Amino acid sequence: MSARRDGGDATLRARHATDLAGFRDGVLDRADLKPDDVLLDVGCGTGLIGFGALDRLGPDGRVIFSDVSPDLLDQCRRTADGDERCRFVRAPAEDLAGVADASVDVVTTRSVLIYSDRKATAFAEFFRVLRPGGRLSLFEPINRFALRHRPDDLFGWAGTPVDDLVAKVSDVYRDRTEAVERPMVDFDERDLMAWAEASGFEAIELDYRARLDAPAEPISDWEALKRTAPNPLAPTYGEAIAAALTDDERERLDACMTALAAAGTPMRRTAATAFLRARRPDRNR
Repeated sequence: MSARRDGGDATLRARHATDLAGFRDGVLDRADLKPDDVLLDVGCGTGLIGFGALDRLGPDGRVIFSDVSPDLLDQCRRTADGDERCRFVRAPAEDLAGVADASVDVVTTRSVLIYSDRKATAFAEFFRVLRPGGRLSLFEPINRFALRHRPDDLFGWAGTPVDDLVAKVSDVYRDRTEAVERPMVDFDERDLMAWAEASGFEAIELDYRARLDAPAEPISDWEALKRTAPNPLAPTYGEAIAAALTDDERERLDACMTALAAAGTPMRRTAATAFLRARRPDRNR
């Protein structure tokens, strides 16, 4: 999985690690943690948010790691190494079975709703498991933004002699991943706020950031970039290139992109992200 994120390239690995640390801290900073809170991390993955929360909670605080994947939960169990403050529940965001009504103080998620076909239902579940006065803090990439503004910008370079070949590779992604990627692009930041409000949350705050053609640190290894994927459900760039192009076209693409990478050609980044926090109303309100 890590190879699909960074392709073994130190620059991509460092960029990914920096992004993840920012997402973790952004979620936890907005959660307003108290030392004895019970935090439910929905879609915990490898435990980025959950273990970050443990570092901020006191000895009486607890974290419930929830994920649909038993393998990821097992990985979190190994990392927890018997820490009695940790509990593990296998459940999707839309059906948090095993977590009782009004039993947690904080719900967190990071890049979870983009994989859900029932996002409104997930918000209702977040509301259900929170105690009165409990807090929700989440992060989501708003992929619809890049799709709208730069639908064919796969690699961060534009105006190259091989733009025609890049367009062919983009077509492969459209043809092969449209169905599985639909939940990733079928919402934006306004929908997040609407679902939170409809579920009964109050004090809803959204921090939205969009970047259009923002400068990005160049990479030096085109082959490493080809080993990465734009998201976990998509083929790697190399796999898409192999499916889209002839041998001669691949050679032409590789020659151009290798030269751009070796020259440290500036890259651009188009992306949007949203942090949202909200509160379940107190019982007396």
